[in-house]
Amino acid sequence: MRLYKNFFQPVIKLAAKTRIKGKIHRKYDQAKTPYQRLMESNHVSEEKKQELKEIYESLNPAELKRTIDRKLNLLYKTYQKKKGLPVETSPIANKKLTPSLVSFYPYSTKAVSVS
Repeated sequence: MRLYKNFFQPVIKLAAKTRIKGKIHRKYDQAKTPYQRLMESNHVSEEKKQELKEIYESLNPAELKRTIDRKLNLLYKTYQKKKGLPVETSPIANKKLTPSLVSFYPYSTKAVSVS
């Protein structure tokens, strides 16, 4: 179960909805992240856009996820202590990443000349 929203994933917005003969037709806008939509907006000043760009470029999604997981684990331990349950680590903290099996097929690529 995801407990937080990923702000780095694009969101598809509904652009138009029309009803034709009892059937609803939906037209969607191109998928964009909230940051991309904000940068395209005319309601935000250029100074603010530059400030947001600096913040956005300094973000590290992997580090943000680790920080969120660490805080969720602390929250889970606090909950267990308050309820008088044995303090265990959160299921999120025990999640181990396993590399996927990758197989490479060795074949040579030879340069082809056209003459």
